[in-house]
Amino acid sequence: MEKITMKDIADSLNISRVTVSKAFNNQAGVSDSLRELIFNKAKELGYSKLPYQAIETPVHNEKIVSLIVSRPDSASFWTSLIHRMAQELSKHNINLMYTYVPSIHTKDFSLPSILLSDGVDGVVVINVYDPEILGMISRLPHPKVYLDTVPSISDRQLNGDLLLIEGYCTEFEITESLIRDGHKKIGFLGDIGYARTNLERYKGFLSCMEKYGLAVVSRHCLTEKIGIFSYGQEINAFLDSLEDWPTAFVCASDFVAHFVKQYMDENPKKLPHPVKLTGFDNAEEYANVAGHITTANVPTGLLGKRLALQLVFRTNHPEAPYELTFVSPSILKP
Repeated sequence: MEKITMKDIADSLNISRVTVSKAFNNQAGVSDSLRELIFNKAKELGYSKLPYQAIETPVHNEKIVSLIVSRPDSASFWTSLIHRMAQELSKHNINLMYTYVPSIHTKDFSLPSILLSDGVDGVVVINVYDPEILGMISRLPHPKVYLDTVPSISDRQLNGDLLLIEGYCTEFEITESLIRDGHKKIGFLGDIGYARTNLERYKGFLSCMEKYGLAVVSRHCLTEKIGIFSYGQEINAFLDSLEDWPTAFVCASDFVAHFVKQYMDENPKKLPHPVKLTGFDNAEEYANVAGHITTANVPTGLLGKRLALQLVFRTNHPEAPYELTFVSPSILKP
């Protein structure tokens, strides 16, 4: 991203660069209202050298939204999404506040007190996949927007809006591209009970295999529950157990694919033939597969903006029917 300058701020407001400079240096000749407009535009554009006056400018009618997450994740997929969400919410005088919940519910767990009070004006839920915790969140009175959920909870039970990354049609097309390349023995890897998106991707895979009259071999598929913190070990154990290999694996995510690629690179003698991989998410941090496999490119920045705008809508129209929205990714080939 190009560095934002005073000229960029001036051009966006159709004023001179000198006026922007005067505002930043607290010089005469700039009205209070114009100075505040300049400061707000600088924040919006991401200007990196904000003066202290701009940083400390009070925001009127400011609201707070809780971002409820499990397993704080520094992966670029999530950081890009959250940054864009926070940026969009700030335009509506809404601050984003992290609220962490555990990955797995325990009998002594209760939601953080901030969520049980009037201290927040809404919640966005991402990366939370425990049914018990999601049930507790669904009963909160605040406006709610979810990114994905678990298959065992229906849309209506969430009592909020749900955004899903479209997976059925996208995975159908990815599987179809393998078949057109000559693959007939194709496996699927991913915990389909973990997330609604994983299940939809598996259904798309099954539908495509059925369309082309190809058998889905159960021993080539790992779809049951996989431990959150033991993905690598469990995938390695599954691959170790294979007596025969498919010619391709459709992986529910790039996260899964990178474990498979790592195993294949470290155990080349166990492969009876070359095995092609596909993924999902286009996660750049998995360097061993990034740019080397077919995957689905999820526009994380736009997804973050979409979540923010959905929450703004839900906050302003609490009586509106809850919405289910699919965001379609594009398919990237190496």
